[in-house]
Amino acid sequence: MTKTSKRKASTSVSRNRPEKKAKKIRRQEQAADNDNDESLNIHRLGPAPISTSSLVQRLPSTRTSDAIQSMKTVWVNKQRVLIFSSRGISYLARHVMKNLRSLMAHAKSEPKAELRKNFSVLNEIAELRNCNKVMFFDMKKKRDLYLWIAAVPDGPTVKFLVENLHTMEGLKLTGNCLRGSRPLLSFDKKFDEEPHWKLIKELFTQVFGTPKSHPKSQPFIDHVLTFTIIDNKIWLRNYQIVEENGSLAEIGPRFVLNLHCIFEKSFSGMLIYENPTYVAPNLKRHIAKAEASEKYRQRVQQKLSYEQKKPKESFPYDKTDEIFQTPAPPSQNNDDDDDDDDDDDDDSE
Repeated sequence: MTKTSKRKASTSVSRNRPEKKAKKIRRQEQAADNDNDESLNIHRLGPAPISTSSLVQRLPSTRTSDAIQSMKTVWVNKQRVLIFSSRGISYLARHVMKNLRSLMAHAKSEPKAELRKNFSVLNEIAELRNCNKVMFFDMKKKRDLYLWIAAVPDGPTVKFLVENLHTMEGLKLTGNCLRGSRPLLSFDKKFDEEPHWKLIKELFTQVFGTPKSHPKSQPFIDHVLTFTIIDNKIWLRNYQIVEENGSLAEIGPRFVLNLHCIFEKSFSGMLIYENPTYVAPNLKRHIAKAEASEKYRQRVQQKLSYEQKKPKESFPYDKTDEIFQTPAPPSQNNDDDDDDDDDDDDDSE
């Protein structure tokens, strides 16, 4: 390296040093100004940072009761519900499942699962999809639809028998709501009477309630989800808020949930509650067949009793009467008739 090149390099380094010093001084002055700014100190968490990049929002230490607080726009309640089903469900159950996905902005989908008895695999599927709630539709014998609602991974898990399914596409359900809108949840007073209903109410609130400021939700409310307990069953209805005076129009889907049992953990654990009034669908069909067959048995028994009580001969009968036939004796009425005829003949002559 020649002397001239060394001189050029030293001059370039000496020129860059003042510029770096000037930038460093500007940064320090900017940090000092930020420390003196009270508006930034109000929203600073912990000790004063060196740069403005580490500023985070926090509540002020003191505030007056008349001060108007700005609304939060941060997605805090990060509830995610995984809605999917097993293989072999009916078309009606599949459409109801799609309707629920469209209503719930915080819902996620998953392909159909091939399960027999080991439901603990659903916890792994929910973990892979980053979901903390699961709604799993399971069809048995291609006629009985069960709904599992679980909180992953700690539980509890509630099992329902789904009855009286109706989709949004029904002709009688004329209402319509905007996609992604948040619902109002309306619960019956009976949910606060017994412990198992309280548990189900809290689980439904977390599952069906769309979190505030969710990225896929809309900032308005235009429909109501109602949960009513009738005959120890939960009747779910969805209504659109048509006008400001409170008039409603049903949207759908609509179905009835018959509580079966509650487990302690997610798709596992101890059985903490079992519905005493629950009757399995197989037993219902067996009872209906028995009632139908009872009518046939009564008819058969009545026929047998009639055959036993039926006399062998309806009236006494003598077989010799067919061989020896004797003319009937003349009756007095016949004689009188003949005399009358003779008198008529005499008069005519």
